[in-house]
Amino acid sequence: MLRKDLLRVSRAGGGYHPQFAGREDRPLAARVVGVFQGHVGEPRHRLDDALEDLEREANDFKLVRGFAALLEREAVFETRAPLPPERVRRAVFESAEAVGGVVDDQERQTALESAADGLGTGVEDIEQSLYADRDVNEVLSSFDPRWDPEGLVEQYNLSLAQTALFDATEVRIRSSDPKRLVSAVKRLGLLYEIRRRGGGEDDGKSASLSEERVLVVTGPDALFRRTRRYGTAFARLLRSVAATAEWSLSATIDDRGTERELRLGPEDVSVPDVEPVTEPTYDSGVEADFAARFEALDLDWDLTREPEPLAAGTHVVIPDFAFDYRYADFRVFFEIMGFWTPEYVAKKLSRLGDLDAVEMVVAVDESLGVGEEIEARDHRAIPYSGTVRVKDVRDALRRYEADLEADSADALPDEIVPDADVIDLATLAAEYAVSEDVIEDRTFPDHDRVGRTLVRPSVLSAVEDRIEIGQSLSTVEELLDEYGIDDASATLSALGYRIEWEGLSGGTVKAVE
Repeated sequence: MLRKDLLRVSRAGGGYHPQFAGREDRPLAARVVGVFQGHVGEPRHRLDDALEDLEREANDFKLVRGFAALLEREAVFETRAPLPPERVRRAVFESAEAVGGVVDDQERQTALESAADGLGTGVEDIEQSLYADRDVNEVLSSFDPRWDPEGLVEQYNLSLAQTALFDATEVRIRSSDPKRLVSAVKRLGLLYEIRRRGGGEDDGKSASLSEERVLVVTGPDALFRRTRRYGTAFARLLRSVAATAEWSLSATIDDRGTERELRLGPEDVSVPDVEPVTEPTYDSGVEADFAARFEALDLDWDLTREPEPLAAGTHVVIPDFAFDYRYADFRVFFEIMGFWTPEYVAKKLSRLGDLDAVEMVVAVDESLGVGEEIEARDHRAIPYSGTVRVKDVRDALRRYEADLEADSADALPDEIVPDADVIDLATLAAEYAVSEDVIEDRTFPDHDRVGRTLVRPSVLSAVEDRIEIGQSLSTVEELLDEYGIDDASATLSALGYRIEWEGLSGGTVKAVE
């Protein structure tokens, strides 16, 4: 992004058109690069003088200044002086005060000589060091730009568009990769909504990715308290937009009280050949913290980040998470609703009210005070402050589990006859797509329950025939492994044996007395 005073726009026809650089401006870009390269090792004021000369020759001084502003970020300036400038200034000012002040050149020279004597150096070193740390006297020590002249023009156009968008109240984006843009918007902490266009019949549940969607982002100028941080994050979004294959953007600009429309496309802005910003997995620390703590519990719910879009009237909602129940085709969506502007909160509540036939849990920042309104829209609200309590979310999910387990139990026969001779309850529960709690309530006429494993009586008899008193535990475990049984303790107990432990080295088989 460039400084506001470097913005070049045309308002022809009532629009708002950034004056982008073209192929014809590459020679000028090359000359600006050359000026920087030619002044390595020289003070900044000489570089500035050379750039001013170039401005006078060029047709548009703002274009030269824009190129120079970008290249200056690639330049390294440093203070070069025989002595520390601050120390020298202190000595000179003290010397000047001692001689009663400096009015003419002779008094100045006397003060400099006195300071030089005090520092044990010469007057020349004093003069070279006195103001060496001022910006204009800093030396251009190195210059290694990322862009050639063509790349500089490309970067200039991107930065010019970013500057123009800083005064936007709303931006509307269409893209061939909308989900990637939504991730970028959320990562940058921007206010947004998604509007749908077309797409066929609405089933009230999800919005097809092939359907045309418009990502609408609130601009910095629309905020009740415009911040530099939000504006910078907003400007960075354009890089993600321009990096997609196909896109178009229109924005409403507050041009000193007059609304104007800005339109951009791939023909205007592209991303120079530099490394893109890596997108993190989560949009905020609150989300990342919650996900880590939830997944550590290993519950009967699988956590999915940014699931499919949900239709909400003419808009689309992409929740932060979804919980998928492992033993049924059932999904609960989860949104973490932090603090934003009152208008944005109102829009969010409206979108939640437009969702049909979906289960939604919303963790809502206590400062918003809208928990009751969320509940009124048939969604579960969980208040939080700072971090989302996993226990609260767990309790909300338990309400669904009771009904899901009841449905699973109704569909499961009272007697179950597994095909396998040996099978543990967890595996059997997975085969029937039910929880272990539901499986445990059933009977198994062809198997004996040994701990949490079902074993046919014939297998137990075969095992019993091969077990002898005095065998080591390791020998018994190898034997049981042949039959697919991994609970040696429960099996031995069922057959009337026990283990007599011998310290930490193992144990031997004994009869139960």
